[in-house]
Amino acid sequence: MNEARRATAADAVELVRLRGVLMTQLAGHRSADGSWKESAEAMLRERLAEPDPTLVAFVVDRPDLVDRAGQPDRAGLLAACAVGTVEYRLPGPGNPSGEVGYVFNVVTDPAHRRRGYSRSCMAALLDWYRDRGIRTIDLRASSEGEPLYRSLGFALSRDPAMRLRLQPPE
Repeated sequence: MNEARRATAADAVELVRLRGVLMTQLAGHRSADGSWKESAEAMLRERLAEPDPTLVAFVVDRPDLVDRAGQPDRAGLLAACAVGTVEYRLPGPGNPSGEVGYVFNVVTDPAHRRRGYSRSCMAALLDWYRDRGIRTIDLRASSEGEPLYRSLGFALSRDPAMRLRLQPPE
Protein backbone atom coordinates (compact mmCIF):
# COMPACT_ATOMS: atom_id res chain seq x y z
CA MET A 1 0.00 0.00 0.00
CA ASN A 2 1.48 3.35 -0.98
CA GLU A 3 -1.32 5.72 -0.09
CA ALA A 4 -0.21 9.09 1.20
CA ARG A 5 -1.56 10.49 4.44
CA ARG A 6 -1.38 13.96 5.91
CA ALA A 7 1.62 14.33 8.20
CA THR A 8 1.24 15.16 11.88
CA ALA A 9 3.59 16.65 14.47
CA ALA A 10 4.68 13.08 15.31
CA ASP A 11 6.26 12.87 11.83
CA ALA A 12 8.59 15.85 12.38
CA VAL A 13 11.73 13.82 13.12
CA GLU A 14 11.26 11.64 10.04
CA LEU A 15 10.44 14.63 7.81
CA VAL A 16 13.73 16.18 8.90
CA ARG A 17 15.59 12.90 8.34
CA LEU A 18 14.22 12.74 4.80
CA ARG A 19 15.17 16.40 4.26
CA GLY A 20 18.72 15.44 5.23
CA VAL A 21 18.65 12.65 2.64
CA LEU A 22 17.58 15.19 0.01
CA MET A 23 20.17 17.78 1.05
CA THR A 24 22.93 15.16 0.94
CA GLN A 25 21.79 14.07 -2.52
CA LEU A 26 21.60 17.62 -3.87
CA ALA A 27 24.81 18.89 -2.28
CA GLY A 28 26.73 15.69 -2.84
CA HIS A 29 28.00 15.63 0.72
CA ARG A 30 26.74 15.49 4.28
CA SER A 31 26.63 18.78 6.18
CA ALA A 32 28.87 18.83 9.24
CA ASP A 33 26.55 21.32 10.95
CA GLY A 34 23.38 19.59 12.12
CA SER A 35 22.00 22.58 14.03
CA TRP A 36 19.39 23.14 11.30
CA LYS A 37 17.73 19.87 12.28
CA GLU A 38 16.61 21.07 15.71
CA SER A 39 15.13 24.23 14.22
CA ALA A 40 13.40 22.29 11.45
CA GLU A 41 11.94 19.73 13.88
CA ALA A 42 10.64 22.47 16.19
CA MET A 43 9.05 24.37 13.31
CA LEU A 44 7.41 21.23 11.91
CA ARG A 45 6.13 20.08 15.30
CA GLU A 46 4.52 23.47 15.86
CA ARG A 47 3.04 23.90 12.39
CA LEU A 48 1.83 20.30 12.00
CA ALA A 49 0.35 20.08 15.51
CA GLU A 50 -2.84 21.73 14.31
CA PRO A 51 -3.88 22.06 10.70
CA ASP A 52 -1.98 25.07 9.37
CA PRO A 53 -3.60 26.85 6.42
CA THR A 54 -0.18 27.68 4.94
CA LEU A 55 1.93 24.52 5.41
CA VAL A 56 1.12 20.88 4.83
CA ALA A 57 3.07 17.66 4.35
CA PHE A 58 1.97 14.34 2.93
CA VAL A 59 3.85 11.16 3.73
CA VAL A 60 3.90 7.45 2.91
CA ASP A 61 4.73 5.09 5.76
CA ARG A 62 7.36 2.44 5.17
CA PRO A 63 5.54 -0.57 3.72
CA ASP A 64 7.41 -3.03 5.94
CA LEU A 65 5.94 -1.29 8.99
CA VAL A 66 2.27 -1.50 7.96
CA ASP A 67 0.11 -4.29 9.33
CA ARG A 68 -2.39 -6.37 7.32
CA ALA A 69 -5.18 -3.89 8.06
CA GLY A 70 -3.06 -1.15 6.50
CA GLN A 71 -2.33 0.59 9.81
CA PRO A 72 1.20 1.68 10.76
CA ASP A 73 2.75 -1.00 12.95
CA ARG A 74 5.39 1.39 14.29
CA ALA A 75 4.66 5.05 13.82
CA GLY A 76 7.41 7.42 12.76
CA LEU A 77 9.25 5.67 9.96
CA LEU A 78 8.53 7.13 6.56
CA ALA A 79 9.27 6.00 3.01
CA ALA A 80 8.53 9.34 1.32
CA CYS A 81 7.22 12.86 1.77
CA ALA A 82 6.25 16.07 -0.01
CA VAL A 83 5.83 19.42 1.73
CA GLY A 84 3.98 22.46 0.45
CA THR A 85 3.30 26.00 1.52
CA VAL A 86 0.92 28.73 0.48
CA GLU A 87 2.53 32.06 -0.33
CA TYR A 88 0.68 35.33 -0.66
CA ARG A 89 1.66 37.68 -3.45
CA LEU A 90 0.10 40.75 -4.94
CA PRO A 91 -2.85 39.65 -7.12
CA GLY A 92 -2.53 40.07 -10.87
CA PRO A 93 -4.35 39.16 -14.09
CA GLY A 94 -2.97 35.61 -14.10
CA ASN A 95 -3.60 35.07 -10.39
CA PRO A 96 -6.46 37.20 -9.01
CA SER A 97 -6.16 35.72 -5.49
CA GLY A 98 -2.43 36.24 -5.20
CA GLU A 99 -2.12 32.79 -3.58
CA VAL A 100 0.66 30.58 -4.91
CA GLY A 101 1.58 27.08 -3.82
CA TYR A 102 5.22 26.16 -3.37
CA VAL A 103 6.31 22.51 -3.26
CA PHE A 104 9.55 21.42 -1.65
CA ASN A 105 11.15 18.56 0.24
CA VAL A 106 9.87 15.87 -2.12
CA VAL A 107 12.01 12.89 -1.26
CA THR A 108 11.87 9.12 -1.04
CA ASP A 109 14.15 7.13 1.24
CA PRO A 110 16.76 5.45 -1.00
CA ALA A 111 15.65 1.97 0.11
CA HIS A 112 12.09 2.64 -1.09
CA ARG A 113 12.52 4.39 -4.44
CA ARG A 114 10.82 3.59 -7.75
CA ARG A 115 7.57 2.41 -6.11
CA GLY A 116 5.37 5.48 -6.69
CA TYR A 117 5.63 6.89 -3.16
CA SER A 118 6.68 10.41 -4.20
CA ARG A 119 3.93 10.40 -6.85
CA SER A 120 1.39 9.47 -4.17
CA CYS A 121 2.61 12.29 -1.90
CA MET A 122 2.56 14.77 -4.78
CA ALA A 123 -0.95 13.72 -5.87
CA ALA A 124 -2.25 14.26 -2.33
CA LEU A 125 -0.49 17.63 -2.12
CA LEU A 126 -1.90 18.77 -5.48
CA ASP A 127 -5.40 17.71 -4.35
CA TRP A 128 -4.90 19.80 -1.19
CA TYR A 129 -4.01 22.84 -3.32
CA ARG A 130 -6.92 22.17 -5.68
CA ASP A 131 -9.37 21.95 -2.75
CA ARG A 132 -8.10 25.31 -1.45
CA GLY A 133 -8.62 26.95 -4.86
CA ILE A 134 -4.91 27.49 -5.47
CA ARG A 135 -4.21 27.26 -9.18
CA THR A 136 -0.55 28.32 -9.47
CA ILE A 137 2.05 25.99 -7.97
CA ASP A 138 5.81 26.42 -8.18
CA LEU A 139 8.69 24.09 -7.41
CA ARG A 140 12.33 23.61 -8.19
CA ALA A 141 13.11 20.26 -9.70
CA SER A 142 16.24 18.17 -9.68
CA SER A 143 17.00 16.38 -12.93
CA GLU A 144 15.99 13.13 -11.17
CA GLY A 145 12.59 14.54 -10.13
CA GLU A 146 11.76 16.41 -13.32
CA PRO A 147 10.08 13.46 -15.11
CA LEU A 148 7.66 13.00 -12.20
CA TYR A 149 6.75 16.69 -12.13
CA ARG A 150 6.29 16.84 -15.91
CA SER A 151 3.98 13.82 -15.74
CA LEU A 152 1.88 15.72 -13.18
CA GLY A 153 1.56 18.72 -15.51
CA PHE A 154 4.44 20.96 -14.37
CA ALA A 155 6.33 22.80 -17.10
CA LEU A 156 9.46 24.91 -17.15
CA SER A 157 8.73 28.54 -16.36
CA ARG A 158 9.87 31.44 -18.52
CA ASP A 159 11.02 33.23 -15.39
CA PRO A 160 14.57 32.33 -14.34
CA ALA A 161 15.04 31.97 -10.62
CA MET A 162 17.55 34.19 -8.88
CA ARG A 163 18.66 34.34 -5.25
CA LEU A 164 20.41 36.82 -2.99
CA ARG A 165 21.79 35.85 0.41
CA LEU A 166 21.92 38.92 2.64
CA GLN A 167 24.65 39.04 5.23
CA PRO A 168 23.64 39.91 8.80
CA PRO A 169 24.47 43.48 9.85
CA GLU A 170 27.86 43.92 11.47
